[in-house]
Amino acid sequence: MTTTPTSLLPKEIQKHIEDRNWRGIATYRKAWPDFELVAPEIVDEMESLDKSDRVLFFRALPNELAVEVFSLLDADSSDRLLLELTDSETRELLANLDPDDRTELLGELPGQVTQRLLTLLSPEDLREVRRLLGYPEESAGRLMNPDYISVRADWTVGQAIEHIRERGPEIDTISMIYVTERSGRLVDAISLQDLVLADPNATIRAIMDYSFVSIRAYEDREEAARLMKRYDREVLPVVDSRDILLGIVTFDDALEIAEIEATEDFHRTAAVTPLKRGYWETSVWGLFRSRIGWLAILVLVNLISSGVIASYEATLEAAVALAFFIPLIIDTGGNAGSQSATIMIRSMSVGDVKMDQWFRVFVKEIAIGLAIGAALGAMGLLLGIFRGGHLIGLVVLSTMMTMLLLTNLVGMILPFILTRVKLDPAIASGPLITSIADAVGLVIYFGFANLILGL
Repeated sequence: MTTTPTSLLPKEIQKHIEDRNWRGIATYRKAWPDFELVAPEIVDEMESLDKSDRVLFFRALPNELAVEVFSLLDADSSDRLLLELTDSETRELLANLDPDDRTELLGELPGQVTQRLLTLLSPEDLREVRRLLGYPEESAGRLMNPDYISVRADWTVGQAIEHIRERGPEIDTISMIYVTERSGRLVDAISLQDLVLADPNATIRAIMDYSFVSIRAYEDREEAARLMKRYDREVLPVVDSRDILLGIVTFDDALEIAEIEATEDFHRTAAVTPLKRGYWETSVWGLFRSRIGWLAILVLVNLISSGVIASYEATLEAAVALAFFIPLIIDTGGNAGSQSATIMIRSMSVGDVKMDQWFRVFVKEIAIGLAIGAALGAMGLLLGIFRGGHLIGLVVLSTMMTMLLLTNLVGMILPFILTRVKLDPAIASGPLITSIADAVGLVIYFGFANLILGL
């Protein structure tokens, strides 16, 4: 029976951390475990330390491990650490960061801090950062790493492998090798495995199939993650409008994108403006601003529902039993609309439903709305008869069937409309669709009440 160790950090290092013996860590002579494995544990350890110990601990780490740890810190932690390091330490740290991590860091820091850090970069790194920062914030270009390995089609496989040996130590990912023309235009992508298994004397052109997946630099980063998932790619090349290879997006970037986009969708479904930072890093004022805007808008939308009730005051006075079912009507309609919207938003986000399939979805949701309306309407009929008689039961039945059909269709169609006008469809679920369904349900309810009861 094997057991999993509680920590991948060497016992001596754990003891030094407990004793706050940073000199001992700096002079640790034995081999460290894989930096990528121990870096997350070091981040956890740093979060439990006070300011002075945190800086001393970070300075005691080997350079390569310090860079790996820094790339895992959240925006606030990296910001604080940079302010505590000397200019020379910061310069070395920035120089060793991967270009995509460096660009992400500079894009998230306050403007004044970013300007200070830019002055510490080498001319070459500065040009690279400015080029990457020139792309839109949520684009694939902003996310890409400009370091990759490319070869020519007329090279032999042996020449390509020798080139990889020379450049490989400088490159973060070499699982895919890109074939480019002299102009830089991407013409193919070959896996390292296929290259190694090929005849060393064969030309690269002989093993090319001219089949590859790429993304434009200005396309949304979420599309990069979707393409990598759909085509099972660990690396995705980024090209410009002329198919010139600019850089690559790696699998760890795709995972980060998926987490960020999922978090934003969760926030929007609850009518919250997505937070730029974590909960504890966001001030009370920041949380207030993220929530108050939509809540104020929804108050105005809900005034429509109260206006509907006010306009049918005479109807309620003539049949008091109708008031018993108002919560039932508005809650059921809102829940059904939210269900429909949530299913549609998720289906669209994972590519299961396309924009041009809206009519097929519309027809299918008609059938679903009618089935749900009939089932819940039957329950409403029994409740209506019990609380107010046969006519009230008929009002509730007719309302439930009609309302559930309409709110189901509204919940389904709204994400399509929002996507068409370039808005995030996630805002269609939750509070917004519920508020719309409330007003729709009340109008239908009182309409049937006047018709059936003869009021």
